[in-house]
Amino acid sequence: MKKYTSKKNNLGFTLAEVVVTIFIFTLLMLGITSILRNILINSRTNSLYLNNSDSARKISNAFVNEIRNSSYGANGAYPIGEASANQIVFFTTGILNNGTVSRVRYYVSNGILYKGIVNPTGSPSTYNLGTEKITALINSMSLGGSSLFYYYDGNYNGSTSAMSQPANINQIKFVKINLIALKQEIQGSTDTFTMTAGASFRNLKTNLGN
Repeated sequence: MKKYTSKKNNLGFTLAEVVVTIFIFTLLMLGITSILRNILINSRTNSLYLNNSDSARKISNAFVNEIRNSSYGANGAYPIGEASANQIVFFTTGILNNGTVSRVRYYVSNGILYKGIVNPTGSPSTYNLGTEKITALINSMSLGGSSLFYYYDGNYNGSTSAMSQPANINQIKFVKINLIALKQEIQGSTDTFTMTAGASFRNLKTNLGN
């Protein structure tokens, strides 16, 4: 009896199947890459926003503490040295917390908020401005036409209008810092947040309660 044999079909993929498989795999990889990229960008953006807002909160808290602990300088200087829209100079014991009266300067330059500190030296005490230690606090200030500082006299009750510039330092009893900064320090970012805080110069206050 004659036997018939048949060849088994070759296992594997045809060229068309390979091409389709590669195409589908490429689409999947592009989709996954896009998702991961968005996750990383959003995570970085949110982190920058949290960093900026947290820095602004810490800066405003420090500013309030320093203003409240304002004092006549170790050299007898008046507690307020300068009070302009974007710069303030004052003397305070709120830096070293050991009774030392430091000269503090907050100012904005080229969109960056800086803080400068000079501690007294010598006897009698003097403030050598050449030794000022300057630190950048926020790198993305966005004030526009707004002021960084607002000043109020002894009649301030919470809703009184700020003093006009140039403010007379002898009449200032209360000051507000108005931090307006970009939410994220990334190119093209325009969204901002605002952090406002204020305090009275305790050694100068009259009818103010804080």
